Amino acid sequence: MTGIDTEVDVRDQLWEAALAGDEYATAAVVFAALDAGMPAEDVLLDVVAPVQFRVGTEWAANRITVTEEHCATAINDRVIGALAHHPSSRSAATTGRVTVACVDGEWHALPARLLAEVLRIRGWQVDFLGAQVPTPHLVAHLHRRGPDAVALSCSIPSRLPVAHVAITACQAAGVPVIVGGAAFGPDGRYGRQLGADAWAPDARAAAETLAHGLSRVPVAGGAHLLTDLPHLADQEYTMISGMAPQLVYATVGELERRLPDMQTYTDAQRQHTTEDIGYIVDFLAAALYTDDDELFAGFISWTADVLCARGVPAAALPPALDVLLAQLPDFPRAQRILRTARITLAAKATDPTQMP
Repeated sequence: MTGIDTEVDVRDQLWEAALAGDEYATAAVVFAALDAGMPAEDVLLDVVAPVQFRVGTEWAANRITVTEEHCATAINDRVIGALAHHPSSRSAATTGRVTVACVDGEWHALPARLLAEVLRIRGWQVDFLGAQVPTPHLVAHLHRRGPDAVALSCSIPSRLPVAHVAITACQAAGVPVIVGGAAFGPDGRYGRQLGADAWAPDARAAAETLAHGLSRVPVAGGAHLLTDLPHLADQEYTMISGMAPQLVYATVGELERRLPDMQTYTDAQRQHTTEDIGYIVDFLAAALYTDDDELFAGFISWTADVLCARGVPAAALPPALDVLLAQLPDFPRAQRILRTARITLAAKATDPTQMP
């Protein structure tokens, strides 16, 4: 079974079965492809991975529900586990040992799971630790198991400061680190900025990089946070992270004053609004950590698209940014980042092609 048309057909069948919540039909599609000769790695990366990406895209566009997204994701995860036991996915080779884990606070485990299975197919001994792995536990594992490398996955950019801690801790334990996931940017810029030994855009590239060997280059005198990220010397990241709860509380209160409609919100609506403001502050902190306006502006633009897809006016976003601007007059980098996002929203509002 080869060819793009065949892969498209299998993807369509898998999509229909996963969306229907039919785990048995989903497994049958995958096993049929394997039995027909499609390599297990191709099934994982050219069938399961694109279907899972579609699940996320359809959820963001409000074309499937949260429960449908959760169900399809859970089924895809279980199917990956079942595929690992198919004879065609087993390898007698022993390439080395690698630990695959998601950084603490990162709950999107399926991309890391895909990488773990690809590495197993290619002959690696893999310790897959799953989602949300606290850094101290990860380091303890490294000391126990002594892997040749660590593969860290992170999809949520607001977790980049935590990813940096994990990268540094693994390297301090003498283990080189390769990173991957949407959080590190489409070109891996944040992975390089945070000192990872390598970055890969996908599982195949990660496997190839690991196959060529990943070594930890000692840093004379040891790495230092302010040498790696000198902009952190202004303490804006530290201070805004520390005052995040107060910022969220004050912003929600001021929005209620500025936007009379919010005064009629139900408790659930107010809770959702508070959570949304919390995400905005978290991403602002991450943008301060990386000193990258685009990280925050991209998140705000995506948020506006998601709100519009759900029929929720994105009109509250500009006032929310304005309220944060007013609260942070003595934070020049935060001011710059917020103003850039404000400009991005204004451009979307005047350009119909920018809206979903």
